[in-house]
Amino acid sequence: MPNYKHLEDQLTRTLGLTRRPVAVTLRPETPAGVQKFAGSVPSGCSFWRLAAEGRAFYTEPADHYNCPIGCYTHNIPLPPEREAELTQTLGLMADIGYVRMEEVPGIPQLPTSPAAVVYAPLGETPVDPDVVIFSGPANAIMLLQEAAIRAGVAAQLNTLGRPTCMSVPAAIAFGMVASTGCIGNRVYTAIDEGDLYAVVPANALERLADDAETIRDANEKLRAYHEERRTQLLQA
Repeated sequence: MPNYKHLEDQLTRTLGLTRRPVAVTLRPETPAGVQKFAGSVPSGCSFWRLAAEGRAFYTEPADHYNCPIGCYTHNIPLPPEREAELTQTLGLMADIGYVRMEEVPGIPQLPTSPAAVVYAPLGETPVDPDVVIFSGPANAIMLLQEAAIRAGVAAQLNTLGRPTCMSVPAAIAFGMVASTGCIGNRVYTAIDEGDLYAVVPANALERLADDAETIRDANEKLRAYHEERRTQLLQA
């Protein structure tokens, strides 16, 4: 098992993050030795916020039922008495012009339904994660995306938008993805207005952490180069 605490410390320092990266693990069974989530949240991405704040726990499908869009992206079937909530939510989004119904089939989904999902701060994950969710200002996500390109683990996709939760299945299927987030996610997670997301396959973290340092140092040298060049050209 990699040293996830070291990886979190290294990436946090390199990227200048202020919010902890979140490890997400999709399991076919409930994990032993991990605390079961107790309570209720309004969205699947609310679990991201709890983990970023330092909690480690696992959820079962029923814990996600309040979020029909998150259930869709995570391939969690709603119970019969709540199945209509997905159609109702999508209908509202379509009626106000937020989404077109023909876009829905193109939203990435997990290929199988997880029996449990483990959420934890990266450095405290009790199991090997499938993906790690980073959030931070645009310059931090820029560095992470450039590092992913250097490491050969970046998805060949445009920056994702709504819903933010589709970035989890997209990263598993294609590689590191960047996301602008969506308004629902921003309400439920309370990330800063200028923050973006990057979701990284966990098996690429070690390569990414090393390449992020290279990219950070290269950007600092390029910053000095461009600032000097700008000054010279403006004085010409």
